[in-house]
Amino acid sequence: MAQITTLAEFITERQHEFTYATGELSQLLTSFRLAGKMVNREVNKAGLAEDILGAQGSQNIQGEAQQKLDVYANDLFLRLLKSQGMVCAVASEENDDIVHFDNGGKYVVTMDPLDGSSNIDVNVSIGTIFSIYRRLSEGAKATMDDFMQPGSAQVAAGYIIYGSSTMLVYTTGHGVNGFTLDPSIGTFCLSHPNMQTPAEGKIYSVNEGNYFEFSDGVRNYIDDCKRQLMSARYIGSLVADFHRNLLKGGIYLYPATKKAPKGKLRLLYEANTLAMIVEQAGGMATDGTTRILDLKPTELHQRCPLYIGSKAMVEKAMSAGK
Repeated sequence: MAQITTLAEFITERQHEFTYATGELSQLLTSFRLAGKMVNREVNKAGLAEDILGAQGSQNIQGEAQQKLDVYANDLFLRLLKSQGMVCAVASEENDDIVHFDNGGKYVVTMDPLDGSSNIDVNVSIGTIFSIYRRLSEGAKATMDDFMQPGSAQVAAGYIIYGSSTMLVYTTGHGVNGFTLDPSIGTFCLSHPNMQTPAEGKIYSVNEGNYFEFSDGVRNYIDDCKRQLMSARYIGSLVADFHRNLLKGGIYLYPATKKAPKGKLRLLYEANTLAMIVEQAGGMATDGTTRILDLKPTELHQRCPLYIGSKAMVEKAMSAGK
């Protein structure tokens, strides 16, 4: 029987790759590992439990309707991150401002606790996206500067995808590894070691309903994908689209539009995290002109265009847009 490596064992074995004190990464990821299992349980009950389905009746700062599972997941992650004592503050897509824990922790976290949650009612894969940064400030509370670090400063980045199986994928800058939840024992087990994305792919993922809102360059690139008989695959859940393309090779596009000239996706909660992961897997991520990880945030809920996936495809999309 093949040797099974659990997430906890893997983290311990690779702890030396984490830049800071021994044991800290394990403590930090424990919150995401446990919360991921709990969210997975709620997601799998969604068709049976009416109290977690549908809209909450409120909006987040993005002006988007909050789903009940958005609120549940956000509260759960905040509670578990606070309990570890390593994180002093969190910036979440679901909160207007920074959430302070005032515990002297050395790290800050950015997260989208439940990406694609509007799809939960129709049984489409959704996910959690998170990044960990070293705190820069001193004093009682973390400051805005702690969150205005470029994506290149991330010490760890990861996502959890809740679908036909539940996976946790993360990197600390030493490659990307994926762990699948074994529901029979309630443990994440190493299933995708040293993940690498193909340099070329045959999948393009974009909301073509916005086709006439795109620039001429983006439309030209999409037309070229069609001429090459590439497969159009767009779920509308960022984690799910990204995860598929990471494994199979492809490009995900959410460019600027006439209505959203700065793009729609969030730099801190989505683009930075996935950019670190895709680069560690051999891929590429830009805003159409600039490497995502080089962008210096200026706002907590800053938006940006995103071109991410197989390196050759992203490079070609950028060239088409010039």
